[in-house]
Amino acid sequence: MSINVGVSACVMGEKVRFDGGHKMNRFVVDELTKHFTFRPVCPENAIGMGTPRPTIRLIDRENGIRLVSNKDRSVDFTDDMLGYTEKVLPSMSDLCGFIVCAKSPTCGMERVKLYIENGNTVPGGTSGLFTRELMKRYPWLPVEEDGRLCDEYLRENFVFRVFALKDLYDSTKELTAGAIVKFHSRYKLVLMAHNQKAYRDLGRLVADIANHDIQSFFERYRNEFMAAITDRANRKNNTCTLQHIQGYFKKYLTKEQKAELAGVIMDYRHGALPILAVITLINHYLQSYPDDYLASQVYLNPYPKELRLRYGL
Repeated sequence: MSINVGVSACVMGEKVRFDGGHKMNRFVVDELTKHFTFRPVCPENAIGMGTPRPTIRLIDRENGIRLVSNKDRSVDFTDDMLGYTEKVLPSMSDLCGFIVCAKSPTCGMERVKLYIENGNTVPGGTSGLFTRELMKRYPWLPVEEDGRLCDEYLRENFVFRVFALKDLYDSTKELTAGAIVKFHSRYKLVLMAHNQKAYRDLGRLVADIANHDIQSFFERYRNEFMAAITDRANRKNNTCTLQHIQGYFKKYLTKEQKAELAGVIMDYRHGALPILAVITLINHYLQSYPDDYLASQVYLNPYPKELRLRYGL
């Protein structure tokens, strides 16, 4: 399965930064390259700024946020950068995710320094110019910064969203109401764990699919589904979801097995065990007591096990 993902070229180890260096991320290069087909992009090089090059900054002016040279603020790269993004972004419609370089005036996702004329910075910062346009054009696209991938929860959530979007696209190559309903059914427990309001709202939406134009419905569903799973599945919601799954085995498990499963779930709830311990036990019981609905649930097997993303969650 080929999953196309965009990436800032410096994160892949390409020496394209302003100082001629790179920001190679080992998780991206050593692990994710086994599963993703990366498409490296360096917007600054793409508009002819070269490597090495003078540093740049974002400055808030009366005519909007501008991308200018640090040394000579009359040198303005904004129009060239916006022209590049307008030209290149349509070719990225097949991407299922994007990893950008943190703090970059072009690629940063958030908290990029935004200056005002007197040299002070705006609290909270902004997004890099390229990434701002990327997220505006593809609001459903999973976007993450290289530095934030060091956080095990953010890393797991980003990778999961990439696999989910790819699954959505593959499942709806033939865009029919039945295809969307089938996809949604497989992600019910995922939604329960990530965002319970969205779980209910999307359930009602899908139940009304027959009253919608299918293309418009798909676009709305994609946006709302991807927004819902952006919320990280916390321990409280995961515990509720795991207890919901436990109910499917009540007719089959012995008293001792029920107590074991309940105990493992509560150990997870209190932080004594990772969620992988509970999922492993559930999958063991599922082999002994098959259930078609549970077996179809992505929640139990969301991505390749070798990524080891649930070990510390």
